[in-house]
Amino acid sequence: MYLKKLSLLNFKNFESKTFEFHDKINCFVGNNGVGKTNVLDAIYYLSFGKSYFNSVASQNIKHHQDFFMIEGNYNVMDRNESIVCSLKRGSKKVIKRNDKEYERFSDHIGHIPLVIISPADRDLITEGSDIRRKFVDTVISQSDSSYLKSLINYNKVLQQRNALLKYFAANRTFDKLNLQVYNEQLEQHGTIIYNKRKAFLEIFTPIFEERYGVITNGKEKVRLSYKTQLDQGCLTDLLDAGLEKDRMLQYTNIGVHKDDLIFNIDEFPVKKFGSQGQQKSFLIALKLAQFEFIKNLVQKSPILLLDDIFDKLDDERVGQIVGMVNQEDFGQLFISDTHEKRTKEVVRKTNQTYQIFNL
Repeated sequence: MYLKKLSLLNFKNFESKTFEFHDKINCFVGNNGVGKTNVLDAIYYLSFGKSYFNSVASQNIKHHQDFFMIEGNYNVMDRNESIVCSLKRGSKKVIKRNDKEYERFSDHIGHIPLVIISPADRDLITEGSDIRRKFVDTVISQSDSSYLKSLINYNKVLQQRNALLKYFAANRTFDKLNLQVYNEQLEQHGTIIYNKRKAFLEIFTPIFEERYGVITNGKEKVRLSYKTQLDQGCLTDLLDAGLEKDRMLQYTNIGVHKDDLIFNIDEFPVKKFGSQGQQKSFLIALKLAQFEFIKNLVQKSPILLLDDIFDKLDDERVGQIVGMVNQEDFGQLFISDTHEKRTKEVVRKTNQTYQIFNL
């Protein structure tokens, strides 16, 4: 599976641009601000129906324009496929596969598996637990549509329960029976999510540890831990126990929407004690483990996007990363970098054919 052609119309800084890609390695080089990352984001958009960098869809429309359109032509199992994502201001986003519009965007997730490694990933370390949950959810959802359904249903019920708690507070009333209906639904969907996250991390963690060991030549030990309230008991019991707190704060404080991942290097938190290089290596190992996990499940190599990942890494770590790309069947790879010479040196070491686009 690979992306043959990408057409952009009014997407971010591009008015109209078409790229034809090599089936192995494609590199975008140029100064900051020319749109290298925007091209990678467009490729990401075709897999997930949204931007990796900007959650407000209308802000991806070029300034002073009314719409954007992204079209990708793929070779999938030796068949031609087209994916089109478009948005008009004031209208609903549209995603089409082979000219047929999706009724639910979630049905498209996983069809074109993709992994991105970007400086924006640092949020996984520095920001709140919702970013780390999103990472886990994205990995699992690309290979398990039933998980995504449970997640969507859980979040709907959670919103309804929170709205009811606010209603009770505003009207100085309370009906435990009404809450119980939502508790049972949260239990149903939440238990599925909890079990699948736990099973995923049991498989994923050893892959991640092995990847980090390769990048650092085994000089440091890393640990990935799953933090969840559901280890303490079933969700309905926990919700009952936390009812008074929920009533006081007017939102649900117990459930899988509070889950987190704990990141450690040599038993110390990466956020506080990891150097820039260690943090970047940690994140790259996470994403390469994501790549391998998805590849093993769906039996095809995801498209891999590397956005400016070689900056702030020493030569040894860069060498180890390139070595992994060279040894594995990584499928199609897209790289953005500000230094053309460095990019050429890196891709030549892969012994793969490549194409360079100067933006």
